[in-house]
Amino acid sequence: MTQPSVSDFAWDYPSPFTLPVSPAAADIDGLNHTNNAVYVRWCDSIGWAHSEALGLCLADWQRLDRAVAIRRGEYDYLLPSFEGDQLLLGTWITASDGKLTMQRSFQLIRPRDRAIIMRGRWELVSIELSSGRPRRMPPEFINVYHAALIPAAAPPPEPVRRE
Repeated sequence: MTQPSVSDFAWDYPSPFTLPVSPAAADIDGLNHTNNAVYVRWCDSIGWAHSEALGLCLADWQRLDRAVAIRRGEYDYLLPSFEGDQLLLGTWITASDGKLTMQRSFQLIRPRDRAIIMRGRWELVSIELSSGRPRRMPPEFINVYHAALIPAAAPPPEPVRRE
């Protein structure tokens, strides 16, 4: 039996940047599933990895005195995951005004049953690192992040609530 490819899953958007993740014993909470804060940490990790893969790292942000900061984070926890689950986290840049704001979306899938575990979204704002104040994105950000924007990205489906 062959392993499924990234394109075999029901991603909300095409061509995700992916990161395999797996909950360790320390990630499990008193309810015996992955603590929600772990998903937030994984989103942070994949956000940085995606930015670096696109060509912008922390040193670039420091050199440019610019960053994109999370103004709002939203997470829909759809199903639990458990210690040792092999998971695949995907991310995309799904909106940008090319000036001050950007949106990054996330989706966590459990490949063995193709279940969607979590969806997330960050609203990001470009800031000047030295002051912490909102400032226009430098051309380097626009060239890299805007080029990675998923064209005409529609919002993901509403979470299905299981009773």
